[in-house]
Amino acid sequence: MPTPNSVLLPPDYDPEKDKGDFMNPVMKEYFRMKLISWREELLRESSDTIQNTLQETELQKPDLADRASAETDHALELRTRDRERKLISKINEALLRVDDDSYGYCEETGEPITIARLNARPVATLSVEAQELHERMERTHRDD
Repeated sequence: MPTPNSVLLPPDYDPEKDKGDFMNPVMKEYFRMKLISWREELLRESSDTIQNTLQETELQKPDLADRASAETDHALELRTRDRERKLISKINEALLRVDDDSYGYCEETGEPITIARLNARPVATLSVEAQELHERMERTHRDD
């Protein structure tokens, strides 16, 4: 049941076609639902992996090649889960930004991040221009 302050999101809503203000209530609700859905999918995959893969992995195989292969697969799965854990943290941070009305605005410039970028990368905190500048600076400092 919707709360008094909740927004009804039309099923065919496309934020790129929204002619209203940037990050109006419907647009914010669209991205909130997108982020929540993404987080639920990651949590479900993580739970499935823990139940089906990691618990069933037998690392003490008699054959050295089989053992090495199982250990490599296990390590890869753990790295993937770690990346997903960090992504879930970024999703949670993005949801907090939706709540405090800072979502969708570049942390560097304060300018709106394009809807296309937010659709492609809903956890984005920088505009394309600011991200490119950040990456150039990172490469420059890394070469030192």
